[in-house]
Amino acid sequence: MKQTLLQEKYPVFVAEIDKDETACRSVDEVVEYLQARIAEKEKVSFIGVFDHYAHTKAIGGEINPDIRAAVDVMFCFGFALPNPQVLAVRPRSIGVADLGNRFVVSFLEAPMKPANEAMEAWVKGLRNKV
Repeated sequence: MKQTLLQEKYPVFVAEIDKDETACRSVDEVVEYLQARIAEKEKVSFIGVFDHYAHTKAIGGEINPDIRAAVDVMFCFGFALPNPQVLAVRPRSIGVADLGNRFVVSFLEAPMKPANEAMEAWVKGLRNKV
């Protein structure tokens, strides 16, 4: 997993996971895996799955031809509401793209260390092929 700046301002964690490194065979299986990890965390709420690929295709948007599927798994840690501005960085999501021979899994750095640690562990856990 590497950390990078997307468009020179968004701190993003990205993992490229070859399909021979994971038991997941499809984006749907990655989503199921992530939903299970979210459900294990008492203070994290699953919100839903947004099919970004279908949305972009439906509106005639541009899609990189290497991308075969792309979804966002949405959830919220939301341990506290110290001020109304914190709503700008919630909820969280993990993006999952299928590029044929690998998945690219990414998420925006959260302003809360426990959230980053959990998301990083979840993504690293996808490398589970025995």
